[in-house]
Amino acid sequence: MIAGCSHSASSGSSTSGKGAPASGASGTAVPAGSAGQQIPVGAGPQTTYTVQQQPPAGSCRYHYENGEPLPDPKCTPGATSPAVTQANLKSTICRPGGYTKGIRPPVSVTNKEKKLNAASYGYTGRLGDAEFDHLLSLQLGGDPNDSRNLWVEPADPGHKSGGGINNKKDPVETKLHTAVCDGKVTLAAAQQAIASDWTTALSRLGLG
Repeated sequence: MIAGCSHSASSGSSTSGKGAPASGASGTAVPAGSAGQQIPVGAGPQTTYTVQQQPPAGSCRYHYENGEPLPDPKCTPGATSPAVTQANLKSTICRPGGYTKGIRPPVSVTNKEKKLNAASYGYTGRLGDAEFDHLLSLQLGGDPNDSRNLWVEPADPGHKSGGGINNKKDPVETKLHTAVCDGKVTLAAAQQAIASDWTTALSRLGLG
């Protein structure tokens, strides 16, 4: 996957590390689609990542648009990385050779977070079929390990259990990334659109 972690879960307990508090504990963690409100800003890439606290079990709810899952905006409003700005796109997300590989948290961290976040959302399906997704993808300047930017994304409706990761959000992320790097839309506009509703992000920006 280009934009979201797609690791299956492993056992292990959580330890709280530095980073943004979960479940909207920060005053900036507000629904990203609301008028006049800013997407939260995370800590950005870290040399060493630690397992982040996730929202309390059962506190988050999926909702659906045309059968596609969207995260709970109270739990997962998205979070941007301060390391990526409109001014430095060519040296970050748009640079030749890629950007995301070097900033991803290790599987040893995300596997534990994924299991905890599944409990946050009450997800009871097969974890191997769900993506631990960055709502604001790394290729769109999303924060790598802020709990406000991560959610267990179920597979598309009708996907056969045991078939692995399958969702329609990844192609949306890639198209938005291309549009940002081609100068068709601003980074902020792309981030706002996907954080608000990834299923309508392309049409909202006139990208199909």
